[in-house]
Amino acid sequence: MEIAKSLVLCFLLFANVNYVCAQQSVQKRIEETNQASENEQVVTKDKIDYLQSDNITNQIPYFDNRFRIDAELEEITLIFFRKRGSKPVILVQPDGKKLRIHDYDREQVQWHDDRTFDMIVIKKPMVGPWQAIGNILPESKILIVSEVKLVVEPLPEIVLSGETLKVIGKLYNGDNRINIPHFRDVIILDVNFFSTNNSNYDNFGADAFKLASFRDDGRDLDEYAGDSIYTGEFLLNFAAGEWQPVYVIKMPMMTRELHQKPIILHRTPVSISVKMSKKENSPHRLILSIDPTHVDPKSLVFQGEITFPDKHIEPFSIMDNEDSENAEMRLHEIPYAEPGIHRINLSAFGKTISGREFRLVVPEYTFNVKDNSNKVLLTSLDNDGVAQLVEVDEAQLLADKAAKLAQAKAEQERITAEEKMQTIIMIAVGNGAIIIIALILFFVMRKKKSKVAEDQ
Repeated sequence: MEIAKSLVLCFLLFANVNYVCAQQSVQKRIEETNQASENEQVVTKDKIDYLQSDNITNQIPYFDNRFRIDAELEEITLIFFRKRGSKPVILVQPDGKKLRIHDYDREQVQWHDDRTFDMIVIKKPMVGPWQAIGNILPESKILIVSEVKLVVEPLPEIVLSGETLKVIGKLYNGDNRINIPHFRDVIILDVNFFSTNNSNYDNFGADAFKLASFRDDGRDLDEYAGDSIYTGEFLLNFAAGEWQPVYVIKMPMMTRELHQKPIILHRTPVSISVKMSKKENSPHRLILSIDPTHVDPKSLVFQGEITFPDKHIEPFSIMDNEDSENAEMRLHEIPYAEPGIHRINLSAFGKTISGREFRLVVPEYTFNVKDNSNKVLLTSLDNDGVAQLVEVDEAQLLADKAAKLAQAKAEQERITAEEKMQTIIMIAVGNGAIIIIALILFFVMRKKKSKVAEDQ
């Protein structure tokens, strides 16, 4: 009896172990199946891209340079990215007819080829499977362009003249974000500022400015190249006033504009003045005055350089002044070097009253140190007849010259007066002699007439 119970117990235990193993095997197969399904989806997703262009077209699968157009469209714009410098692609229509860069219907197709891409606009494209033949980059996509637009962060409320701004822009194709690094070769994003011609501001009647272009090249303020985030860097070094920012999107065969609301560009909050020294052993004093209307004066720090008349450049910095009772003024001493033009170039870093960090370039300031020296060197001969340099007071020298000029002028005037007097005397003597001679002749003639009369 005990043996029978033991056999039954072993049988049940064996059956339970088999059931658990079977369950584990089934679960493992299910997991493997799911993993295989996931892998297949990943592979499929890697090999086939579904690009939604708009609400009219169906999804267009792209695999091995093949794609299908399932809906009748009025117009479709395609971009093919290929190896730099390679030949333009060839399109094969569903009916087998080929479209080449030099062989297509000009009324139905527009074609722009560049070193890295082809952009093709087709009116009423044929429905069915298409194929693109060429050196198309394996990681690129066939991009169906619907409505390319730029979304840009709004500019800050407080913007200062001389400031450098960083603005981020993202591109969208319809409602979908464009995350294709090669797209930067297709598009040009310009930044323009137009005056609103408001007579209440300094920029009334000013010309438009093209400041810069958005870039995705990893240079300057753009953080990463090819991340599809376009960075605009604006140096606002023009007149303060009311300006209209306009972002221009330029693509082959199309142009778009994005207008943002007008902004007020405020005057530079930092002004420079210099109290010049008249003594060589006393430095000049640089005075920075800060207008607190739009900035926090305590937050400002400065980095600059002074170019002296001999072209020597001396950098300087003025750090935080939070403990100063008068944070709206900063002072810096400039060594007295030599007479001539001094140039001051200065950058300011700080916060606006709203807490935004900024950096700006203050307009260049120049001042002219005049020569206060009163000594000049003259060549003279000593007692032995040897030439030597003698230091003479310049003011005294000028005074002596002026005195000599005045004396010479007085002497000339005296000589001229004497000459005039001599001329007058000579004229008077001559006239007197003529009168006397005339009188003598008169009396002689009269006497002769009287004698003749007596004789008769």
